[in-house]
Amino acid sequence: MANSLLQAAPVRRIRYIIFLKDVLILSLTTFGGPQVHLAMLYERFVKKRRYITENELLELNALGQILPGPTSTQTITAVGFKIGGPNLAYLTLLVWVLPAVSLMTAVGMIMFYLEQRHLSLRFARFIQPMAVGFLIVAGYRIGQKVIKNQVSLALAVTAALVAYVFRSPYMTPIVIILGGLTTALTYEKQDKMEKQPLRIEWSNFLLWLGVLIGAAGLGAVTQSLPVRLFENFYRNGSLVFGGGQVLTPMLYNEFVAFKHYLTREEFLSGLGLVQAVPGPVFAFASYIGAMSMRDSGLMGQFWGSFVSTAGIFLPGTFLIFFVYRFWEQLKRYRVVRASLEGVNAASTGLTAAAAIVLFQPMAPHWPSVVVVGLTMLALVYTRIPPVVLIAIGLLTGVVIP
Repeated sequence: MANSLLQAAPVRRIRYIIFLKDVLILSLTTFGGPQVHLAMLYERFVKKRRYITENELLELNALGQILPGPTSTQTITAVGFKIGGPNLAYLTLLVWVLPAVSLMTAVGMIMFYLEQRHLSLRFARFIQPMAVGFLIVAGYRIGQKVIKNQVSLALAVTAALVAYVFRSPYMTPIVIILGGLTTALTYEKQDKMEKQPLRIEWSNFLLWLGVLIGAAGLGAVTQSLPVRLFENFYRNGSLVFGGGQVLTPMLYNEFVAFKHYLTREEFLSGLGLVQAVPGPVFAFASYIGAMSMRDSGLMGQFWGSFVSTAGIFLPGTFLIFFVYRFWEQLKRYRVVRASLEGVNAASTGLTAAAAIVLFQPMAPHWPSVVVVGLTMLALVYTRIPPVVLIAIGLLTGVVIP
């Protein structure tokens, strides 16, 4: 018995190493949003390696969708948790986000280097309207999936109007929560499922809540920019449902419109370039963190990226660890499934408002309008990968004086 246990340990370690190698391959080759990521996870984790079944992968992805945070990251982290427990899950998270985070941190540093030396950024001028095109198409696609009736349409329109008129980061969570509460009242339309008693382990929830309160308090007392950046991103990461396209308006409101850490042009340049980076779109936070602390030198930019990255990814990780343990019981409650419809509809409205706000200054300039339109047409009617579109945009900016 003892010998068999000793033999099993090295086998598990080898299996975990192979799994992490697969995660690294995905982090370097997976472009696009959660839908594309899910297809890639299916090909490697289900069909090729058989780490889990198709149904298990779809359930973990569904769990990521009903929780705040980056869906793809939560799904792949949950797969690591299922295979090897929390330690492997944390390693999975690190391997998955590191390439994208490193690239976007480098982009932030390079952008500041060029600005500091008054070098022309005209080569990136087409990236900004392309980013608006990406955002509009992403919002349209998610809207097609989540707007299923008049209630969800009304919620989306209301959320868009509120977000457009009241451009405060504090309005975003209010809109999302009210959207969820509205459709939660229609829970009777959901199919009944046999309920089981909830057995909840509160440790990860208390960890999530403790960090949220502690970071807010520490930031208010110290007024330290790195601490405040961590708190800002941790709060946004705790409230965003629906992926990168919903995160965008939240970050724009907070860091451009409200706090002016970045200019609108800097924000859009980063938003466009993150489309050309493999891995999670939430790595955009690393770019914003680096740019927010540009005045503190190279090391300051590194720390800005580090705290922002930790802030945006940790909440979803804590929450997926918390909910995963009683997910089988939770998904049987109709009110939980019903509230998700309102959350998704409100998130779609927030994306629409962000697209309008970002497009407005471009409207008088016909070249920008043309680039937005061409980007949308390419995304909708062709299969050209986003990374290729961004490369074309950059090359065009270099060639055309």
